[in-house]
Amino acid sequence: MTETIPQTMSAAVFEGSGGPEVLRIVSRPVPTPAPGEILIRVSAAGLNRADVQQRKGVYPPPPGASDIPGLEVSGTVAARGADVASPAGEYNDGAPVCALLAGGGYAEYVAVPAGQAVPLPSGVDPIDAGGLPEVAATVWSNLVLEAAVRPGEWVLIHGGSGGIGAAGIQIMKAYGAHVAVTGSTREKLDYAAGLGADLLIDYRTEDFAERMREATDGHGADVVLDVVGAKYLGANVSTLATGGRLVVIGLAGGVRGELDLSALMARRGRVIATTLRSRPSAEKAAIMDQVRRHVWPMVSAGRLKPTTDRVFALADAAAAHAYFDSGEHRGKVLLRP
Repeated sequence: MTETIPQTMSAAVFEGSGGPEVLRIVSRPVPTPAPGEILIRVSAAGLNRADVQQRKGVYPPPPGASDIPGLEVSGTVAARGADVASPAGEYNDGAPVCALLAGGGYAEYVAVPAGQAVPLPSGVDPIDAGGLPEVAATVWSNLVLEAAVRPGEWVLIHGGSGGIGAAGIQIMKAYGAHVAVTGSTREKLDYAAGLGADLLIDYRTEDFAERMREATDGHGADVVLDVVGAKYLGANVSTLATGGRLVVIGLAGGVRGELDLSALMARRGRVIATTLRSRPSAEKAAIMDQVRRHVWPMVSAGRLKPTTDRVFALADAAAAHAYFDSGEHRGKVLLRP
């Protein structure tokens, strides 16, 4: 039966820049799916570091994207725009999907290009699925497609207990890599160990480049996945093995750093910097197709488990951001309309 779609919906938006207090619940028109898009009735939306950066005013939405935050959702198909085929009923009304977004997830409904939405992996809870698309796409696109990780290589992931870190550990272990992580507390490192991390490094008390080399008999990290940026640039290069690849996906530690090119050249290393949100829809669709074909089987086999920490009501989005800012979370924080 065709779903009755309301004219308006609740959404969480940022009124100004700052802390969680700038979040407001507002009423917005329900989007109409354009040609090539589907409309999703949202079951859950993931909270990501990019949302926090947008809230602080340092990471605006790309041109044409919704001002409503939220880069990933799970839900059910509520409507299809023109030119959207539905192979095997995947985009039929009521079909369960999850999607990678440029924005708009903190709402009851969101419209998204159909290629960026994929069926849920088998066996996953529909709410937990709201925290999978962004982390799965980030890890796979950066570590496999960009850095070309190979089974048996060492991967160092900074922030092993966060959403990306938790997914990265599991995906890389399932892929056959060895995983090292950094963390700030014993509890966070123990959490990473429980997900399969091979080497735990407390960055407050240990030099992670030195520990990495000690633990690998001088080899170092074949790939580093970094969310810190400038602050770690020199140490990350020092960590690299010969032929190593540094992938920078975050700038929490600043945007300008000094790079010792001789050290990079001596390691025949590479520095790769990427973003996901601003990529064209066709590129995001290609990444989500890779996720569907390669990562979802890991989920179905139980090798990649959702890492939902807490689920907040959409009306409590400010409290969810405050919890995220506290650094106490492990894995994903979700919002549920």
